[in-house]
Amino acid sequence: MAWLVTGGAGYIGSHVVRAFLAEGIDVVVLDDLSSGHAEFVPAGVPFVQGTLLDTALLTKTFAEYPISGVVHVAGFKYAGVSVTRPLHTYEQNVTATALLLAAMQEAGVGRIVFSSSAAVYGTPFTDLVTEETAKSPESPYGESKLIGEWLLRDQAVAAGLAHTSLRYFNVVGSGSAELRDTSPHNLFPMVFEALIEGRTPRINGNDYKTEDGTCVRDYIHVADLAISHVAAARRLDAGDSIAPVYNLGSGDGVSVGEIMSTVAAVTGIPFTPVIGPRRTGDPDRIVASGEMAARDLDWKMRHTLEDMVRSAWESRQAAAS
Repeated sequence: MAWLVTGGAGYIGSHVVRAFLAEGIDVVVLDDLSSGHAEFVPAGVPFVQGTLLDTALLTKTFAEYPISGVVHVAGFKYAGVSVTRPLHTYEQNVTATALLLAAMQEAGVGRIVFSSSAAVYGTPFTDLVTEETAKSPESPYGESKLIGEWLLRDQAVAAGLAHTSLRYFNVVGSGSAELRDTSPHNLFPMVFEALIEGRTPRINGNDYKTEDGTCVRDYIHVADLAISHVAAARRLDAGDSIAPVYNLGSGDGVSVGEIMSTVAAVTGIPFTPVIGPRRTGDPDRIVASGEMAARDLDWKMRHTLEDMVRSAWESRQAAAS
C-alpha cells in the first residue's frame, strides 16, 4: 500500500515524500507543477502530473495505485495574492479538496492528513496560539484552509473519514540540497535573492513591542514538519484516535531582526537591513504552541535558526551551480 501526496513536487510536499520513503512507506505523487518541480520527485516514485480539478485523473490514479491514504499538501498558498485572486484561491483550495474527498470516498480510501495553515487564526488576541484559539482568517487563503478543515470534519460524519489537519506559520530551511523554497513571496527566498542581486533586504517596521523592535513569528524547519506528517499518517493507519487539528509551533519564535543577523553570519555577506514602515495589521508577536503535536505526532524543533538559514542557503547555492 502507498500514500498519495498531493503537491508532492513542491517545496513542502517533496520533503513529505522523502520523509515517507525514509520510513519505508511507498508514496505516489500528484502535482500540476504550477509551483512544484518535477525534479523534486525522487527517481522511482510514481508521478502523476495533473490537477485535482480533473476528476477523471483522480479516479484513474486511485484505480491504478494501491493508495491507503492521502497527505493533501497541494493548494494555492499565497495569502497576499489571494486577496486579489479570491475565486482562483477557492477553486484551488476548496473545490479541489472537495473533489479529492469525493474521489477518495468513491475509491474507498478513508484516511487523510491535511496541510492546513495558521492563517486560519488571522490576527489572534493572544501571542501564544493554541488549537482552541478563535479562528478569524483575514484572507481568502486563510478562509479556504478553514473551509478545507470543515470539509474533512463533515466528511468524517458522513462517511467515517479518518483525518487530521496540521496548522503552521512559516516553513523554512531544506532537508536536502536539491530541494528549496522557490516562492517569490516567502521571507528566506526574498532575502537571498536580494543579496545575490546586490540589494539590501528590508524589514517592515522596527518599533514593535519586542526585544529588538521587529516582529516575532514562528519559523519551523521543513524537515521537522515532514516528520510529523508521516507520524500523523502512521497514527491514522493504526486506527488511533487523534485530534482533528494540531499546531506545529515552536512555542517561542524568532524575530525578523534575528533572522537578518543570522543570514548575514551564515552567508558571509554583511548588511544592515533597510527599515521600512510597519505593515498595517502586523501584530508584535504570534507564536504557536506545539504541545499537542509533541505529545501525539513526534513534533519537535530539531533544528536551530542557524540550521534553518544554512540549509536554505546551501540549497539556493546548489541551484545556482
